[in-house]
Amino acid sequence: MTRVLNYIDAHLDQPLELAQLADVANFSRFHFHRIFHAWMGETLGDYLRRRRLEKAAFRLSCGPVESVLETALATGFGSGEAFARAFKTKFGCTPTEWRRDTPQRLAAQAPGRHSNPDQLLGNPDQAGQPLMRDDDVSNNTTGNLTMEVVITDLPAIRVAYFRHIGPYGPGITSFWRTVVAPWMQSRGLDAPLCIGIGYDDPSMTPADKCRYDACVALPEDFTDTGAADVTTLPGGRYARAAFTGQPAGIADAWTWMTRNWLPSSGLQCDDRPCLEIFRPETAVDPVTGAMRCDLCIPVRPL
Repeated sequence: MTRVLNYIDAHLDQPLELAQLADVANFSRFHFHRIFHAWMGETLGDYLRRRRLEKAAFRLSCGPVESVLETALATGFGSGEAFARAFKTKFGCTPTEWRRDTPQRLAAQAPGRHSNPDQLLGNPDQAGQPLMRDDDVSNNTTGNLTMEVVITDLPAIRVAYFRHIGPYGPGITSFWRTVVAPWMQSRGLDAPLCIGIGYDDPSMTPADKCRYDACVALPEDFTDTGAADVTTLPGGRYARAAFTGQPAGIADAWTWMTRNWLPSSGLQCDDRPCLEIFRPETAVDPVTGAMRCDLCIPVRPL
C-alpha cells in the first residue's frame, strides 16, 4: 500500500486506473478497491481527488509563475473549468483567490498548529527580494524564538522508512519508540542519521489522513531491511535551521520558518519534502527532555 501511495503522488498528472494501481501493489484487481478502502478509510476515487486538490493548493501557494490552467493539468485535471469547480467545492474559494490570499492565510495560522508540515506555502509577494548565497545565515527573532537559517546543499540519501498515517504530535514519538527503534536495534543500527518527513498540511488534510515517514539512513552495503521499505531521498538546496527546545515547541519553529522567515528570504519552497534530521543519541536531553534536530525546507529561486 505504501508503494501505491508513493506511485500516486509521483503520477498525479496522469490518468490512474484501479487495475494499474492494483498491479503496483501486487494485489488482486478484483479485491483491490475493497482493500484500499479498508486500509485508507476512503475510496480510491476520493483519495485521488483529495491528493490532486491538496497538491494543487500547494502549487498555487508557491507563487504566481504557474498559471491556474498549468496547475490543473499538472495535477491530473482535464480542464481549467473542472479544476475550478472541484477546488471551490473543497476549499470554498477559486484557485485565483487561494493564491492571492496565501500571505494572509499563513499569517492567520496559529503558532503550534503544525507539526511536521507539508512544504508550507511560499509567498507570491516575494518578488524583488535579494537571493541568499551559499552559507548565508539569517538571525531572526519572533517573541522568544531565535533561530539561525543557513542555505545549504544536502546530498541524496538512501533510507529505510516506516509510514505512519494519523494525527501529527505525540503519536509520532510513540511510532519511533515502538516501531522504528526496535527495528534499528534488530539490524545493529545504533547511531544512524534519522529523518522525519511529514507530507501533509493539517489545515488541508484531515488529521487521520496525514502521512509521516520515519526514515533511517542506510550504509551502502546494507540489504537486510525486513519490514521496512527503502527509498532515496532527493538532495538539493535547503534552508536549514537547528532547533533545540521542548518537543511541543517544534511546531512553533516550523510556523516561524514558513510564516516569518521564508517570505523575506527571496526564495520559495518546492515540492521536495521538508525534513527533520537528527541522531538518536543526541535527539533528546535525558535531563531536561529538550529535543534537538535540524529543520530543513527545500527552496529554489522565485
